[in-house]
Amino acid sequence: MASSAIIGIATYHNDVAASLRLYFSKISPSFDRRFFGRRPDEIASELTARLEETDQRSAFFILTSLEAAFRVDYECRCSRKMKDDLSRAFRSMWKSRKARVSLEDDIFEAWKRSAPELRQLIGELKGAFKFRHWLAHGSYWVPKVRKYDFTFVYALADDVLNAFPFEKFD
Repeated sequence: MASSAIIGIATYHNDVAASLRLYFSKISPSFDRRFFGRRPDEIASELTARLEETDQRSAFFILTSLEAAFRVDYECRCSRKMKDDLSRAFRSMWKSRKARVSLEDDIFEAWKRSAPELRQLIGELKGAFKFRHWLAHGSYWVPKVRKYDFTFVYALADDVLNAFPFEKFD
């Protein structure tokens, strides 16, 4: 079951996409003024670009929510001094770096060692976070990873949130 955070992002994403489709349709009250003199293929191309940008932004925010879940889990396990292997590994990291641990190099790797059955999901996450870095840094280069769409990232987030036994602050 998806968390309320990613459900909220999905709802917002769907509202914005529906709003854009309406805005770019002939039934929009401002259509004639906004698109006066433009060809239908130009209008359709602009709509496609706006929907793609919305898709990428929504995927970005889903990934930031996932990062938050991993970082909160990390801090909870450290502060509660839990006795499982993962919590011990996290506390060892905390001693030297506190909150400055790397999500991908430290937290994901500790999860892989602690829960090998989650390796495939962690691999998918690493790819998605490379895409997030590309988005976060202005998308000014050609990405070496595939572009992730909102639907894939949402499904990945749902799988992660259901598979990982995250700790939360109460």
